[in-house]
Formats: sequence, C-alpha cells, structure tokens
Amino acid sequence: MSQTKVSVCIVTLNASKYLHHCLTLLEKSQGARIEQIIVVDNRSNDNTVNMIPANHSSVKLIRNNRNEGYTMPMNRAMKESDGDYLLILNPDAFVKPNAVMALANFLDLHPEIGIAGPKVLNVDGTFQKSCRRGVARPWNVISYFTGFADRFPNDSKFTGYHLSHLNDDSACEVDGVSGSCMMIRREVIDKVGLFDERFFAYQEDSDYCFRAKAAGWKIFYVPEAEVVHDAGRGGSAAFKYRSLFEWHRSYFLLYRKHFSADYFPLFNGLFYSAMLGKLLMTVIWDTVRN
Repeated sequence: MSQTKVSVCIVTLNASKYLHHCLTLLEKSQGARIEQIIVVDNRSNDNTVNMIPANHSSVKLIRNNRNEGYTMPMNRAMKESDGDYLLILNPDAFVKPNAVMALANFLDLHPEIGIAGPKVLNVDGTFQKSCRRGVARPWNVISYFTGFADRFPNDSKFTGYHLSHLNDDSACEVDGVSGSCMMIRREVIDKVGLFDERFFAYQEDSDYCFRAKAAGWKIFYVPEAEVVHDAGRGGSAAFKYRSLFEWHRSYFLLYRKHFSADYFPLFNGLFYSAMLGKLLMTVIWDTVRN
C-alpha cells in the first residue's frame, strides 16, 4: 500500500468547543497517515486561538484579521498544505476512527478517482443527504426545494439532487460530495486549481466537483468512511442572516456559472426570481418564528 500522506484543512469561526473535539478525533485516527493539520481562524471572538496551541500544539494555526468567509481561507490552507491527499473538513465534522484511512485507501486503490467523500451522519445517527449529490439542474433543485424528493424518495425522477434512490451503504460514483468532509487528490488541485472564491461560502464544493469531473476525474461516495456532522456549528450560525443570504446566493452563482447557458433567458429570469422569492420567504419565516 502506498504511503501517501494526508493534509487536513479546516476553516473555523467561533467554534472552539467543536473544533477541539474535531482535532482530538483526528489525532486519534487509526493509521490515518495525517502529515499535517492546518486551521484557518476567521477572527473568532471565543477562545479558539488559545485553545489550539494549548491542546493541539502540532496544528498549524493561521489567524485572519477579519471574517473572510469559507472559500478564501480554505484556499489559503490548501496552499500551505503539502500532503498527497487533502482532507477538507469542517470544525463541526467528527471523523470516526477509520474514516480518514478508509478515504485514503480508497484513493490509493483507484487512481482514476480524484475526490472521495464519506457517509455523513447527523448527530442523531440519521443520514445527511447532502453528502452525496447529483447535478443541481433546475428540475433536481425544484424537486428538492418543493419536497417532491422527500415524498418520492425511491423515484429517481425526483431524487436527482440528493440521490436518495441509491443505497446509502454502497460505494458509487456521484457528481458531488459535501465540503463538510471530502478528500481531494493532489493531482486534481494541480490540474483544476483551488476553490472559486466568488463563492463566499456554500456550493463551492459542488462547483469544485463539477470542475474536477470536467477535467476527467471521477468522484465517489465511500460509505466505509463515516463522519458525524453537527451542521451549522462551525461558524455559519455566528452570522445567521449573512449565512442565509450566502446560502441562497451560492445556488444562484452555481446555476449562472454551470447551467444558465443551456436555457432560454426567460427561463433563467424565472428561475432567478424563484431563488430570490425563496430567500425572502426564508428570512420572513425565520424572523416571525424567532
């Protein structure tokens, strides 16, 4: 078995407790071949910058002077890395003992695969659907947002985004995996480049997977590797309305970059309007509820 090395890249904001747990589990990973762990802190106002050197002295900490979102600091971490494989990880994602090794072994055995993602579980043990994705074309996104995918979870006509018609326990080729935990081969980065910094946060992982596939690499979902993701604890909750805006904006950017040229301008206008309407409804509902 090739002794490839893994660099772990993490971006964090006000998530000291979760990051501490995340790093502790990484350090206990079974034979993971982790060469380095790089954390970029987006000027947290909790005790993150003190917690890391006090408890995880081998971690390389990069401190930002301001909150730069996710994509830009992640690119900075990736530039600082020197592993053969890069594990992109959220601070609220907790690897199970063999997860990192399972992903690395899978890439070792399949040189044509450029990106591998694990089975991601919610804290309650349920499957986190976003860890395994199809192409975010309009019908797939509409089926997801309108609930048809949940109503017909075994019908591939409606499950093209989260692929819920597939077996959660079977490895398979997909169009995208979640940036909460994804392992990228160094050669992919050399050929494709870094994340697109037009995405402040969210969907930069989908965009990257599309670019990797266009460059000839395969992307696989690897359920042998398991990660628990306590979604929203890694920094996005610190600025709730900015996060809501950026989440919706990322879908707009992804569509405009990859799909808009395939549709008539009128359809694109209607689709953009629907995205804006959903954003406004989400903000109103959240404001009323709280």
